[in-house]
Amino acid sequence: MELLLCTVDGGYTNRSLLRELPNNTVLIGRIRKDAKLFFVPDVNTNSIGRPRWYGEVLPTPEQIRQDDNISWQPVEAFAAGKRHVFNIKTISPVRWAGSGNMDVRILVIRPLAYCLRIVAKPLYREPAYLICTDTELSLEQLLQSYLWRWEIELNFRDEKSILGVGESGVRTASSVKSLPSFIVAAYSMLLLAGIASEENNNILPRPKWQKQKPGERCTTQQFISLFRSQLWNNELNTNLDHFVKKNAGTRSHVYSQHSLADAVCYAYK
Repeated sequence: MELLLCTVDGGYTNRSLLRELPNNTVLIGRIRKDAKLFFVPDVNTNSIGRPRWYGEVLPTPEQIRQDDNISWQPVEAFAAGKRHVFNIKTISPVRWAGSGNMDVRILVIRPLAYCLRIVAKPLYREPAYLICTDTELSLEQLLQSYLWRWEIELNFRDEKSILGVGESGVRTASSVKSLPSFIVAAYSMLLLAGIASEENNNILPRPKWQKQKPGERCTTQQFISLFRSQLWNNELNTNLDHFVKKNAGTRSHVYSQHSLADAVCYAYK
């Protein structure tokens, strides 16, 4: 049976969620750098009383990061448009106060360096401390699953800033409850239709002042612009095949000057 990987931020990495995980579900989330960690206790069949959940105390994730006796391991993953080599430290199996009697894996990710300009001084992001409820999950899959969590934040940004999911002027209880779900469902249908149009090379080209790198995926705003142009085209009964023509084998486009209806249907916000 396939595993369901759930990547969450620190707000959802708590005992209420960890101790009620469904079967075949793996949680990957951030924890505090000063989280209390423990060894797995030794099994003693002759002991009296309830079994122990925690063994000897382990260093905190921040102390693990600073410990030179624990070596860094290179792991390759995709992030920010290209593949990077991340340095990580990991200990498994361990116990965490929030996980109870569940064995978990601790992952410490060294921050990557970046430069705002070519000649600028390199800057560093903050290190990340992760916990995974599957101790057998490969490090590559664990790291990549967590890096893909950023797509959730982009999803929230598009729904709030572009579609206005939290700005609807409704008052009745039923509308307040159902309208956000309706907008999110429409957003999902827009993405699916946009991906199909992108595969068929039907996406409108960006304006000249918005450069698009080869292989870069289309944005939500591009999908909305394509939908708007197709919708207005049907209402105006105007054939726009002559307005934008893509030259075969090149990335250049030929624009012709025609009626106002052409420009309206090609409107790009």
